[in-house]
Amino acid sequence: MPLNIRQLEILELARQSGHVAVENLAAHFDVAVQTIRRDLSELADQGALDRAHGGAVMPSGVSNIGYDERRRMNEDAKGAIAQACAAAIPDNSSIIINIGTTTEAVARALLSHRNLTVVTNNMNVANILVANESCQVMVAGGALRRSDGGLVGDLTTEFMAQFKPDFAVIGVSALDADGDLLDFDLAEVRVSRAIVAQARRAFLVTDLSKLDRSAPLRIISLSELDTVFVDRPLPSELAQRCAEWGTRIVVADRPAP
Repeated sequence: MPLNIRQLEILELARQSGHVAVENLAAHFDVAVQTIRRDLSELADQGALDRAHGGAVMPSGVSNIGYDERRRMNEDAKGAIAQACAAAIPDNSSIIINIGTTTEAVARALLSHRNLTVVTNNMNVANILVANESCQVMVAGGALRRSDGGLVGDLTTEFMAQFKPDFAVIGVSALDADGDLLDFDLAEVRVSRAIVAQARRAFLVTDLSKLDRSAPLRIISLSELDTVFVDRPLPSELAQRCAEWGTRIVVADRPAP
């Protein structure tokens, strides 16, 4: 069945932000919420969107969304998260930063820091931070993924194991309701585990649209992290688990519209 003009625009809004809400769409198009629910059901039937509580999200499963598209998703939230994370990292620190669009935002937020040593398997992060002349950048070896500039594989994992940084900053493809971090690529999962294992303090940076996504591979649990930087409060049950685990949650201040 061909999509109507409103459904095409809904799909474009979902691509831009990663998710859409029924109430917001109804206000945006000035139609009844029942009309939007019907649109979302038809889009889901065609595999264009996945239904979620209160709205819909981009499809998830065994493959990730394209990197350029992910970079455009939730840009304001990622920027706020990145600023909060960078504020927790002092000058004269050593950091490992992994693959991801939110970790790229952290790299940009670190450009004014002084005397950092940064180890990364993310060519995009390296290219950002090389502009900071007081920052020493070390890039892991491994197989280069042209799709996102990431370096992965056994060589990358072995390289990361040589370091004991002050901080690890990692991103994630999906976040399960029980607190498990999820991803799509086993080679990347192994690198992320090595990064967290080596760091004195491990930070996760993620917007909570990741709770509406799924991926087949488990990285670690939030219980193994020191701090999680997010754009809005965690669901109450997951927040309670983090409190029991001793995992600190920092909700970034987003700029007023």
